[in-house]
Amino acid sequence: MTTLPLLLSAILAQAEHAGEAAAAVAERHGTEIAQAAHVSWLWLIPFFPLLGSAINTAFGPRLQKRYGKRAAHTVAVGAMVLSCIVAEVAFWKMFATPEHERFFEDHLWTMWQSGTLKVDLSFGVDPLGMLMTMIVTHVATLIHIYSTGYMADEPAYWRFFLWLNLFVFSMLLLVMGSNFVVMFFGWEGVGLCSYGLIAFWYTDIEKAKAGLKAFVVNRFGDFGFVIGLFILFWSLSGSWQDNRYVPDPGLANQKVLGAPAPAPRVSPAGVQLGPTMEFRELRNQISDESSGMSERLRDLTLWGMPVIALICIGFFIGATGKSAQIPLYVWLPDAMAGPTPVSALIHAATMVTAGVYMVARLNFLFALSPLAMTVVATVGCLTAIFAASIGFFQYDIKKVLAYSTVSQLGFMFIGVGVGAYWAGIFHLMTHAFFKACLFLGSGSVILACHHEQDMRKMGGLAKYTPITRWTYLAACWAIAGFPFASGFYSKDEILWKAWTAGGLSTPWIGHAIYVVGAIAALGTSFYMFRSYYMTFTGEYRGGHGHEDKERLEDPHAMAAHQHAAAAVTAPNDFAATADVVAATVPHQHGPDHAHDTHVHEDAHGGVPHESPNSMTWVLAALAFAAVVSGIIFGLPALWSGHEPLLEKFLAPSLPAAEKVPFAPASHSEELLFQFLGVAIAALGWITARTLYVDAKSQVPARLKESFARAWAVVYNKYYVDELYGATVIRFSLFLSRVLYWIDQNVIDSFVNFMGWVGRSVAYVDAAFDNYVVDGAVNGLADLIMNGGRTLRRVQTGHIQAYLFGALGGAIVFVILQYVIR
Repeated sequence: MTTLPLLLSAILAQAEHAGEAAAAVAERHGTEIAQAAHVSWLWLIPFFPLLGSAINTAFGPRLQKRYGKRAAHTVAVGAMVLSCIVAEVAFWKMFATPEHERFFEDHLWTMWQSGTLKVDLSFGVDPLGMLMTMIVTHVATLIHIYSTGYMADEPAYWRFFLWLNLFVFSMLLLVMGSNFVVMFFGWEGVGLCSYGLIAFWYTDIEKAKAGLKAFVVNRFGDFGFVIGLFILFWSLSGSWQDNRYVPDPGLANQKVLGAPAPAPRVSPAGVQLGPTMEFRELRNQISDESSGMSERLRDLTLWGMPVIALICIGFFIGATGKSAQIPLYVWLPDAMAGPTPVSALIHAATMVTAGVYMVARLNFLFALSPLAMTVVATVGCLTAIFAASIGFFQYDIKKVLAYSTVSQLGFMFIGVGVGAYWAGIFHLMTHAFFKACLFLGSGSVILACHHEQDMRKMGGLAKYTPITRWTYLAACWAIAGFPFASGFYSKDEILWKAWTAGGLSTPWIGHAIYVVGAIAALGTSFYMFRSYYMTFTGEYRGGHGHEDKERLEDPHAMAAHQHAAAAVTAPNDFAATADVVAATVPHQHGPDHAHDTHVHEDAHGGVPHESPNSMTWVLAALAFAAVVSGIIFGLPALWSGHEPLLEKFLAPSLPAAEKVPFAPASHSEELLFQFLGVAIAALGWITARTLYVDAKSQVPARLKESFARAWAVVYNKYYVDELYGATVIRFSLFLSRVLYWIDQNVIDSFVNFMGWVGRSVAYVDAAFDNYVVDGAVNGLADLIMNGGRTLRRVQTGHIQAYLFGALGGAIVFVILQYVIR
C-alpha cells in the first residue's frame, strides 16, 4: 500500500530538480519551442486495456464458463484500474513540472524511415493530451464498473468487455500518439470498435445496420482527414507552380544519386524545418517566428485557394465524421442501438470528442486561417441549433440524449472555431461528466421501466429510483447552464468568446454565432428538463409488461437490475440464461414462494425500483463531477481575479491562443452576458416545467395538433435520412448498378474478347506447331528411317555381293578419275 505514495513522492522530488537544460533553451528562444522529456513508462497506459482485451479474446469464453462472468469483468475492470493508476502518476508528475517542460514522450521503435523523415511508434502527452488521457481512463473505468450491472445477463458478457477494452486502447492511441500516424491508427481503431459495439446485438438486423452506418459515414470523413494530411506534408517541403509540385531545396531533403545528401534547413532558433509527422516538431516549426514557416503556409496557394485553408478544412471534414457534425452527423442518433454503456462511453465522453481534440491539437494550424476558423465555428453553430431543435419532440429518451450530444459537440466546435481553444476543451471535459451521467441515468431508467425507452410510458420514477432521479437532475442542471453546475462555466465562456471573436473572416459572424448559440442553449435547457419531467414526475404510466416492441428495443439484456448477482455468479452462459428465463416466466406460487413475488411482479411490468449499487455509485460519482468541475477548473477571471485553472494548465499546449484576437470588453458587459446565460437556462427550465411537469398540461398536445405538419417535419428529423436515402444512397446504388453493368458488359466483354484473341492465337500457334514444326521434324525422321530401311537391304551377308559392290565402286572411281582429267 505504501508503494504508490513513495513512487509519487520520488517523482515529485525528481521533477523539482530536473530540466535545467530545457529551461535554458526556453529562456534563450522563448516558450514557443516545446522541448520533450523522455518518460519510459507512458506506454503502460494504453497497454493495460490492450492486455485486458487480448485476455478476454483468447480466454474469455473459457473463463466465463469455468469461473462465471465475474472473471470476464475482473480482467477488464482491473486493466482499466491499472491504466488509471499509471495515468494518475503521469498527471502528478506533469503537474509538478514547470510549464515549459510539460511535454513527455516515450519512443518505442521506428516503424519506417525515408531519408530524414521518421515515423515512430511513440506516445506523447502535453497538458492537452494529459487531460484527454485522464478523461478517457477515468470515465471509461466508471462505465466499465456500471456495465457489470447493466450487462449482467448478457450471454456474450466476455465479448462486450473485450470490445470495451479494445476501444479504450484505440482511444488512448488517438489522444496519446505523438504523431499523425499513431493518431490515425487510433482514429481508425475507435471507428472499428464503435462498429463492434453499436452492432453488438448483431442478430437484430436494425442494430447491425446502425453499426454499419456509423462505420461507412465515418469513412467519408476519414478521406478528408487523409487529404488534409497529404497537402500539409507536401506544403512543408515544396510548393505548387503552374499546377506542378516543386520541391524546395533544403526542405524536401531529396538526394541526387551519387551526390551527398543536402543539409536540412534549420531555423535561427535551432528548429529543423521540413516535412514531419510529429505534432511537437510541427508545432515548433510554425510557432517559431524565426523559421518563417507560418508565413510560408499563409502564402502558399493550390488551385487558387490558400493551402492552409485546404489543409484545415480537410482535417475538419474528418472531424465532422468522427464528431457528428453537419453533414455527417446522421450516424450518431442511430448508434443508440448499442447498449447504453456504449452510448455513454463512445457517444458522449470519448470518441465523438476526437474531432474537437484534433482541432485543438492543431490549434497552431487553424489559427493561421481565418477562413478555416470561420468554417469550423459556423458548422458547429448550425449543428448546435439544428440538433437542438430535433430534440424538442423526440420521445425515445436515448434519442433525446443523442441529439443533445450532437448539439453540444457543436458548442465545442464553436469554441475551438473562434479561437477559444481552452473553452472548447473545457466544455469537452464537462460534457464528458454530465452527458455520461445522463446516458447512464437513462440506462438505469430503461431497466427500471423494463426496457421501455419511450418517455410517454414512464413518469413518476422519482419515488421509485431516487438516486437515479437526483443524479439525472444534477446533470440536467449542468447541461442547461445554471451557475451552480459545470456546464454554465464552459458554455458561457464559449458564447462570450464567440461574441468578442476577432479572428474570423468578418466581424459580424461572431455576433451571429452568439445569437444562434444562445437559442440553441435555450433549446438545450428546454428539452433536457422536458425529458426529466416526462420521466420522473407525475404517475408511472408503464407497468403493462414486456410488449414485443419493448423486447426488441433490448433483446438480450433483460432486467439486469433484478438478478445481476445471480448472473454474475452463474458458472456459464447456459446457467445465466436459465436464471433469466426463470425470473421472467410466470410460475404458480404457493405460500412457500411468497418471497419471490416482487421479483416476478417486476419482471412482468410491475413497480420499478432502483438499480444495483454498481450502477448508482457510478451515477453519483459522475453527477458530483458534473456539478463541481466547473467551479474548480473554470471559475471566470471576472469572479476570481486570475485566469481559470484549466486555461492556465492547457496554455503550453495552445500556443495559438494568445495570437487569436478578441475584442476588448468591460467587466459590466461580461457580467451582463453571464446574466443572460443564466436567464436562458431558467427560461428553458420554466417552459419545460410548465408544459410537462406531472404530465398535466394539455398545451403540448394542442400545439401538436395546431402545427401538425411542422411537428411532423421536426419529429422526423427534417427528413434528412430520407433525403440522403433519395440522393446519396440512391445515387450510390445507381452508380453501383451502372458500374456492375459496365463490369458485366464492357469490362467482361473486353476480357472475354481478349480471351478469344488469346485462344485464336493459340489455335494458330498450335496448327503451325503441329503442321510445320512437327511436320518438318517428323519428315526428317521419316527420311532418315526410310533411308536406313533402304540401305539395310544392301547388308545381305553374302561375300560375293560385297565383292561385286567393291568392283563396281572401283570401276566408278576409275571412270570419275578419267572424266576429271
